[in-house]
Amino acid sequence: MLILASASPRRQELLRNAGIAFLAQPADVPEEILPGELPEACVQRLARAKARTVFDQRRAHQAGYRVLGADTIVVVGSEILGKPADGPDATRMLRLLSAREHQVITGVCLLTPGNPVQEEVRFESTQVTVSQLTDAEVADYVASGEPMDKAGAYAIQGRASRWIPRIEGCYFNVVGLPLALVYRMLNPQ
Repeated sequence: MLILASASPRRQELLRNAGIAFLAQPADVPEEILPGELPEACVQRLARAKARTVFDQRRAHQAGYRVLGADTIVVVGSEILGKPADGPDATRMLRLLSAREHQVITGVCLLTPGNPVQEEVRFESTQVTVSQLTDAEVADYVASGEPMDKAGAYAIQGRASRWIPRIEGCYFNVVGLPLALVYRMLNPQ
């Protein structure tokens, strides 16, 4: 059985829609970006920390559970954007993304019981283009509350979809979990 180390309803929905059976258990891990940390290193470190936390809490190795941790960030220019702290922070992020391309990077970590525990850590990156946003569009979107628990302050599968004319890479990665990558990790050839 797979344990998803996440409270994210989006990640849970993606796994359910892909027909992957799992139990969900949130990992209480601070999503801090370390000074000077590269984006790929950041998401992999956080995914590993989430998976390890749940693996250790559940004593998953004793029950034979595999644990999947994930973390998603948005990178625009040289700035890493996590989840906004509040409305003004969400507004700042959306203005930064307006009329630009950015990367969405998700790190995933799969822990499999054994002696030693097998750990596979990977990441997926997707290029996303955002249209020019007006101040009114940004204000209305922030007021909707949708950006508040999303990396980069937007949900591609929600209202923000109308501002995304193009992506290059995995759509599901932008939602929060690169399903094809996760499936390959769960079912290696």
